Amino acid sequence: MADPIRKFSVEKLSVAVYADPTRLAQGAAREVRGHIVETLARQGTARVILATGNSQLQFLEVLAGMEGVDWSAVTLFHMDEYLGITGDHPSSFRFYMRERVEKRLVPGCFHYLQGDALEPIRECKRYGELLLEQPIDLCCLGIGDNGHLAFNDPPVANFEDRDLVKIVRLDDICKTQQANQGHFPNKDAVPPYALTLTIPALCLARRMICLCPGQHKAKAVKDTLEGPVGPGCPASVLRTQSQAELLLDAASARDLRSAGIPG
Repeated sequence: MADPIRKFSVEKLSVAVYADPTRLAQGAAREVRGHIVETLARQGTARVILATGNSQLQFLEVLAGMEGVDWSAVTLFHMDEYLGITGDHPSSFRFYMRERVEKRLVPGCFHYLQGDALEPIRECKRYGELLLEQPIDLCCLGIGDNGHLAFNDPPVANFEDRDLVKIVRLDDICKTQQANQGHFPNKDAVPPYALTLTIPALCLARRMICLCPGQHKAKAVKDTLEGPVGPGCPASVLRTQSQAELLLDAASARDLRSAGIPG
């Protein structure tokens, strides 16, 4: 069964802890599928932001295998892309989404953030305007090793950002994470800059479902839920969002005082 072993709240944020990453992925996919189906039944269309990264792989695999969703009525977005990288580069997020999501689900539309646009500032504006065309019904996201959401690393995260999409310089922890996950041969090979949806852009969504499995995310999870709310841990903003839910596994929740999970 893909039911959580523990549920609790931290301020406005709902938290669910699953026994292991497989059950977390199954539970997340069930929640996402249900929300999209309900949204389509209510309004005929849905607009969804998806995240990349290794933490999303199992969830996306389960979601792609589920039936009963009219994906032709769904518009998809993603939340970041490396600056200057081409869409066919195997480490680009456009490549990730085309191979794992678009080719399998065949959505009505997938709006891609063009990291290799000739005028990246104009590209940020274009993508921000697309986000505002209609409400965003769902944002599926993860938490980085440094607590980032999308590419809002602590040095550049701004909870009051006026822009919806911006160009940022990646910090060393973020670049190390990208290399450790196998996306690049080493930290120095990671592009130094990226385009990212900002914190306010992510929080526009009517519902947010954040997946964060794995022991290596335990510190980021503890900082998110038990540290101060602020850009020092960008994911802490989730505690201010009543539409958000954080899904953990026993390993990522192991250091939490509030989770009641044995170490």
